[in-house]
Amino acid sequence: MAESYDGSASGPSNAQLWRWSFVAAMAGFIDAGSIVATGVGALVWASEFGFGDTYVGVLGAIGPNAMAAGVGALVGGWICDKFGRKKIYAYDLLLYMLGALVIAFSVDQVSLTVGFVLIGLAVGADIPASWSLVTELAPARKRGRLGSLSQVLWYAGPVTVLLLGLWLTQYGLLGVRLMFGFLFLVALATYIMRQGIAESARWKHMHRDEQSRSVARRTIGDDYRELLSRRGMRPLLMLLGVYGFWNLFAGTNGFYLPLFLQEYGSLSEAASIGMQCLYFGLTIVATAFVFIPLVDRVDRRVLFAVGSLSTLAGALLLAMFSVSPVLVTAYIVITGLAQGLGAQHFFQLWSGEEFPTRLRATAQGVVMGVVRLTLGVWSFFVPVIAAATGSFQAVAVILSAFLLVSSVIGIVWSRNQRGKTLEEIEVEQGWASEGARFDEEEALHEAAANR
Repeated sequence: MAESYDGSASGPSNAQLWRWSFVAAMAGFIDAGSIVATGVGALVWASEFGFGDTYVGVLGAIGPNAMAAGVGALVGGWICDKFGRKKIYAYDLLLYMLGALVIAFSVDQVSLTVGFVLIGLAVGADIPASWSLVTELAPARKRGRLGSLSQVLWYAGPVTVLLLGLWLTQYGLLGVRLMFGFLFLVALATYIMRQGIAESARWKHMHRDEQSRSVARRTIGDDYRELLSRRGMRPLLMLLGVYGFWNLFAGTNGFYLPLFLQEYGSLSEAASIGMQCLYFGLTIVATAFVFIPLVDRVDRRVLFAVGSLSTLAGALLLAMFSVSPVLVTAYIVITGLAQGLGAQHFFQLWSGEEFPTRLRATAQGVVMGVVRLTLGVWSFFVPVIAAATGSFQAVAVILSAFLLVSSVIGIVWSRNQRGKTLEEIEVEQGWASEGARFDEEEALHEAAANR
């Protein structure tokens, strides 16, 4: 099966592949941007609308960081496999834009809650669609590199929003409103750009093949039975373990770190936001200059081990020592660089490879749904634990334990599929027969012709 692309006029150039990947990957920018904007705005809303730590926990639990996103992923992933990757694109960002406007013009806790539920549902549905599309558009030898663009943008979103917040928070509630107005404009621009993106040729090939063989229309029950079969449970449990335990750390870090640095680290608001900007910026650097050059060339389990164990080492600093500017800086540098080889990078890659096209987005939606719903439950307890102990150390100890579990599962249980086409992987893992064929070269030309 051919996988390379020769750059001819009838097919997409290398630049076109990167453009398609960029437009799809913008899901990460608006997802992570909205999570961090919530963290930045939490103290402002608490002061303006008169709520305390309990409702801050509610915001962390229900919105794009957790529960609503989990529900959106569960539903959106299945729709994506049944009706196509572009079907989600036609509606989800409209929902996101509505949520951003509701938050921007919110006047109380009720309107905030409604806005965050809308945004959470939208980004939850968008991620499986975007990641599946990027995976299916990429040639085998570029799958890691093209997919990693999603992660660069996932971390670029927080940096942009945090820098914007650093400037706008001096204006109080108005500044927070403007932050979500900015996210509305980014979502609008992304929605417009996506109108020219091609449907996944792999999904269309799968759909045509089922129609030609008069295959009975699959139900959601059929998909879940196949996912929960012996063949599907191995990768499902591996991904739930690696990504689920890591995301408890990452979700807490993304939403609560600025708050905790101010409350328990005696850092100013500007300093805490600056530290988190540094964290995300270092992750972008490590992704661009370490992960992207190496992911399609070396054993991915080695990269994962370096990233996950380094993240654990950084978290242990907060667990073992009292918060101080020097300690916070060391934590930010170590974990920021480590996340450039982090579990989310590998979850996107592995989840795209471990499941066939007919189940890919559904499987990603299931994992993301379970993971973010779990994070939602955990988020209720984070401020309570910190307040009860009077420091961030108890939370950091628990987060370190989560990272240890994630690291062990990924190092021991993951598979290295570097350089193989998705169809070769499907045959190896028993999802398809040896007779299954798909020409990547032809698919890329088709995608270019139909964009």
